[in-house]
Amino acid sequence: MLPDDPDSLTAPAPEPKAESASALVAAPDRVANGVYLWIRDVLIAVAASVLIIMFLYQPVRVEGTSMLPRLEDRDRLFINKFVYHFESIHRGDIVVFHYPRDPEKSYIKRVIAVPGDRLRIDHGRAYLNGKLLREPYVPEKYRDTRSMPEIAIPDDEYFMMGDHRSISSDSREFGPVDRDLIYGKAVFVYWPTRDAGVVD
Repeated sequence: MLPDDPDSLTAPAPEPKAESASALVAAPDRVANGVYLWIRDVLIAVAASVLIIMFLYQPVRVEGTSMLPRLEDRDRLFINKFVYHFESIHRGDIVVFHYPRDPEKSYIKRVIAVPGDRLRIDHGRAYLNGKLLREPYVPEKYRDTRSMPEIAIPDDEYFMMGDHRSISSDSREFGPVDRDLIYGKAVFVYWPTRDAGVVD
């Protein structure tokens, strides 16, 4: 009888290999490593965010009601401490500055006039460079009837006023504020939540 065709021979099936111990623990190690990397990335992101906020922004608390209706007493907000290193101070900005008569104190007011402007106040109405200044941020009930003769705002000085004109202590009393005393721009109210939002 002819021998079997060698090409038709079937090799015996290999025995299944036992899974090594290292393979058994590899999957849990990968999961643990993934969790570790995720936690590390989250912590780095949180730390970076905190540093950026601390470096660029400063939390402050409003004391008083001179900036009603936008800012209420005890509102907490962030001010940008570096924005004015890169851009100019504009009319309408709400800024924080050292009180000229006592630099240990800080005030928050709105910029009404900038260097070179001519400003006068007639029975509570501000006239800027000969034209009535539109001030939608000052409700009628917060206006007053004070007047001030026209002045020219000197170089590097800014005229500040509170939005609640009838109770605000501002540049109408202590004069324009020197640029060096201004150290931040109000950006965002974060507490209480009912007042939260961009400061404009």
